Amino acid sequence: MEKVRIMIFDTTLRDGEQSPGCTMNLEEKLRLARQLCHLGVDIIEAGFPIASEGDFEAVRAIAHDIQGPTIAALARATIGDIERAWQAIQVSSKPRIHIVLATSDIHLQYKLKITREQCLHQGTEAVKFARSLCADVEFSAEDSTRTDLEFLCQVAEAVVDAGANTVNLPDTVGYTIPTEISQMIKTVYARTRRPDREVVLSTHCHNDLGLAVT
Repeated sequence: MEKVRIMIFDTTLRDGEQSPGCTMNLEEKLRLARQLCHLGVDIIEAGFPIASEGDFEAVRAIAHDIQGPTIAALARATIGDIERAWQAIQVSSKPRIHIVLATSDIHLQYKLKITREQCLHQGTEAVKFARSLCADVEFSAEDSTRTDLEFLCQVAEAVVDAGANTVNLPDTVGYTIPTEISQMIKTVYARTRRPDREVVLSTHCHNDLGLAVT
């Protein structure tokens, strides 16, 4: 039986802060990051550096202060975002650039206004650039659970070949049932396994309909 290691990626300081009434100042974010470190979290997503100067400073302070966990910074699949993320986390002993790009047809058509081919190109180029700066790169295919499964596999394979160490499959709208997400993960896992290096498969579930922990 294949041995599996489960790693905990905590995004309270980034995604959690989007909840109403949960905004934190720099000192509060540092205090929470220290507590997450104390709890033994493997990866702390410290924030979204390009979002504001305050977020950038908080991410940089956490990257400087916290020892032990990997410190991740979120970036969209653009040069500016990736450069800003790297500027914030490069002082960390374990930095990670976390790139997010939507892959579902509804997001591509109405939010990003790009084709599947453009999405594939943008994602792989973003990962290549991030890897030129940082050895640890994660790619999130936003709205994975509403993405055509074959296209999702193509994107996952492409970003892994471009250098991504971790592929994250988010249930962005929080509606996928357990059997569906299980099949998605199994299929993508089979397509992204590489004999020459470790590739981590991750998932990120939302709880809009109470399905995140089922």
